[in-house]
Amino acid sequence: MTLPDVTSKQLTTASLPLKWVGMEGIALPITLAEYPSTSLSAKASVFVSLDKKDAKGIHMSRLYLRLKESLSNKPLTLSALNALLHALVSSQEGLSLTAKLQLDFELTLRKPALLSEQFGYQTYPVSIRCEYINNQMNTELSLSIPYSSTCPCSAALSRQAMSDAIAKQFSGEVVAKEALLAWITSQQGSVATPHSQRSFAYLKMQWQHNTLPNFSALIEHFEEVIGTPVQTAVKREDEQAFAKLNAENLMFCEDAARRIKQALENNEQISDYWFKVEHQESLHAHNAVVIDHKFLHGYEKL
Repeated sequence: MTLPDVTSKQLTTASLPLKWVGMEGIALPITLAEYPSTSLSAKASVFVSLDKKDAKGIHMSRLYLRLKESLSNKPLTLSALNALLHALVSSQEGLSLTAKLQLDFELTLRKPALLSEQFGYQTYPVSIRCEYINNQMNTELSLSIPYSSTCPCSAALSRQAMSDAIAKQFSGEVVAKEALLAWITSQQGSVATPHSQRSFAYLKMQWQHNTLPNFSALIEHFEEVIGTPVQTAVKREDEQAFAKLNAENLMFCEDAARRIKQALENNEQISDYWFKVEHQESLHAHNAVVIDHKFLHGYEKL
């Protein structure tokens, strides 16, 4: 029995090409080379161009089938992605010249505490976007990394407030060490605290290499660059160590942005980048933000 195919019928609207036609939010299990025995749940978006202007539509189901056949529970490699993009174009039998794919997933990493033997788990949103245009594949990687930031100005003002309070509390020329320590560790010694906030780095990188990176190592590298990654399970000694870590890494959003930019510039595998640093302030009801990029302009191109 022959089933009807309405996409092959005569076009009743204007004969015009379309940039991208496809599907978003396709559930797909993927496997990273760094975790070969672990299946990750991803959402895939897949598109091809409709370059034949008098065609009613693309062969949509073929995109889904090629995607499933190429990536489902198979090691994710750049060669596999490149082969998939070629297969997407060829599946349209002359209707399309270009293709693009985006994979969005979360990577869960085991994170040890700073001092104690505790550990926990932190999830990081990751995105891989590939485009096949003019017989060339471009690959973009996106990461979102949370961290803590403590305002240098607020820290300086807190230190000044502490100095003024000590001068008022101990008016004599000589201060007994025991009395000073007892006062500092009492409730009266909590004179002022610098404001800190949860902060985020959103990174987009054009990747120029034969293989995909080790994503967990890349995330940990940027966390080391920033210096104050958020914690998971903590005991009191870990929380104190975290407070010390923040004191050693006082930063405005500009400071964090320059650390990240230097790391991006030093990575030879990254040919282009865009990033946004966002400090969700506790002092203000608005955020402090830095946006920077290498060659690309604006929010949308990368």
